Amino acid sequence: MRRRPMIGQWRSRLPSPPRCRPRLYTPQTVHASVPQQLQPDAPPTTGAAIGPQPAAGIAPPAVFVGNVPLTPTPHTVDTIAATFHNSTRKTLSFVPPTIQNGEIIVRPSLNSIRNGSQRWANTAVGYFLGRRPYFHHVKEYVQSVWPMVREVTATSNGFYFFQFKTNVAMEEVIEGGPWLFQGQPIILQKWTPGLVLRKLQHTQVPVWVKLRHLPVELWTDEGLSTVASGVGKPLYPDAITRACTRLDFARVCVMLDINSKLPRHLVIMVPHDDGSESPCKVDIEYEWLPPKCTTCMSLGHSTAGCPTVKPRQPPVHVYVPRAPPRHNRVERTEQHAQPSRPRPQPREPHGWGGRRRWY
Repeated sequence: MRRRPMIGQWRSRLPSPPRCRPRLYTPQTVHASVPQQLQPDAPPTTGAAIGPQPAAGIAPPAVFVGNVPLTPTPHTVDTIAATFHNSTRKTLSFVPPTIQNGEIIVRPSLNSIRNGSQRWANTAVGYFLGRRPYFHHVKEYVQSVWPMVREVTATSNGFYFFQFKTNVAMEEVIEGGPWLFQGQPIILQKWTPGLVLRKLQHTQVPVWVKLRHLPVELWTDEGLSTVASGVGKPLYPDAITRACTRLDFARVCVMLDINSKLPRHLVIMVPHDDGSESPCKVDIEYEWLPPKCTTCMSLGHSTAGCPTVKPRQPPVHVYVPRAPPRHNRVERTEQHAQPSRPRPQPREPHGWGGRRRWY
């Protein structure tokens, strides 16, 4: 039977690694390590310097690699600069601004505005009234509910940009509101050039209203603007109202001031050709109103959940041990004392076999 060698014997059979000697750097080896596209056509010359030449009498600083001095040639520097210049990065051009009254004024061209607006043509901008949820949660929810969303981005001040694939899909989402996410309402509006990302006041909110019993001759942009101005600041109607395919009510998005009184109806004085007017009553129905706090007079939370009100301290429960129960003990007196029974005395022992028995 062949004997298995020990670990030490295996180590003795392994070849020993070669000894590593320190590498000596020479001008030829350093020049060979430079990439081919960065090597100069001519051999390096001594005395070449980078940048402006030093003054007379002052030696240029030497560059060392290891213990061997190395000074690159100007041709190598020019090759590196040309490589960065021909990169794939886009270069920007300088457009001189103007100064008026100490302010720097920049006037972009109309062509640049049109080109930049094409990317954000089908975009809706929104923000939450209450606490802002996490971005990843909003993105997952939006992509599951709005399948036509192409991309979702957000800013640090709480604005969300929802880019849709088509303009029709964006309008359907805006007109299909209000939308709630984790109980927080989101305010949506269409992106327009020059839109300032600034949240509205805490008392203003866009709300869809229904104008019932509206005369059909007022189903125009001018007529809807006149009637909706009695409720708030009119923004835009929905697609069905513009097409006049549903005449039961006109649906218009209006900017409301919650602190003001919200009317439930209004009276329209319809003029006639003879100069007379006839009244027409229009009922107003609000599809959704945000929760309002009566303490801070803001929207997005109720009075019970107002962050400005300090929460009431819960009552502190202190453990108090129960007292032992008291029994009505009747003190014995001589009159009511009962005679004590005599203790029974043991009988005389008797039995069989001399055993003592007690009865």
